[in-house]
Amino acid sequence: MRLATLRKGKSCILYDADSLCDADQAPQIGPSTFTPDWWQAQGGITGQAPGRGASLFLSAGNGDEWVLRPYRRGGMVARLSDNRYLWTGLERTRAFREMRLTAELLARDLPVPTPVAASVTRHGLIYEAALITVRIPGARALASLLENDEADDDLLQRVGAIIRRFHDAGLDHVDLNARNLLVDNSGKVWLIDLDRCRLRRDGGWKRRNLERLERSLARFSNPAAAVHATERIVKGYSD
Repeated sequence: MRLATLRKGKSCILYDADSLCDADQAPQIGPSTFTPDWWQAQGGITGQAPGRGASLFLSAGNGDEWVLRPYRRGGMVARLSDNRYLWTGLERTRAFREMRLTAELLARDLPVPTPVAASVTRHGLIYEAALITVRIPGARALASLLENDEADDDLLQRVGAIIRRFHDAGLDHVDLNARNLLVDNSGKVWLIDLDRCRLRRDGGWKRRNLERLERSLARFSNPAAAVHATERIVKGYSD
């Protein structure tokens, strides 16, 4: 993956030049690529994911699908602005940091969605942003599998093993929960939504990641099932 930047007006785009350039190396992307209205006009919206960010599924041509995720705030601050952030420099924007981190993890052969492009549009002292990744075919959230009693012991232990791989690589996933762990049709486990995540040295953050996941499991299954799921995941993590 070869990352390049493109500036157009107030927008700056970080993109995969290997997949988004034509034969003359001209980027086939622009600010409109990150606007739902543009995709709606092309008839390219195929669905929407649950959650605060309202991610859209897009038809990218040749049978491929992308996921467009605008950055959205939660909590009390969202009452002031749910999609704008304080500008502290382009490389410190949430979109650019997540794009670069995802590309780094992909290069390490870790199961993350392939990043396509990130867009940042500056408005003086604030900015708004969005990220596009390749959609994982047939993927379902671990949360959905738990709710439907479809997560067997083998799968749960594989979830634990995958989390361990990310931890061994130094990834602190600050929002590790059952919605950000996906399972595709082949049973492969993926980790998504790397916003605000970072690579770190060994420390207590690993335990905090697992505790956050444990709390999440309790929201999608009954108490006994949540305890069992936690035990299986921890076993896979420890083996």
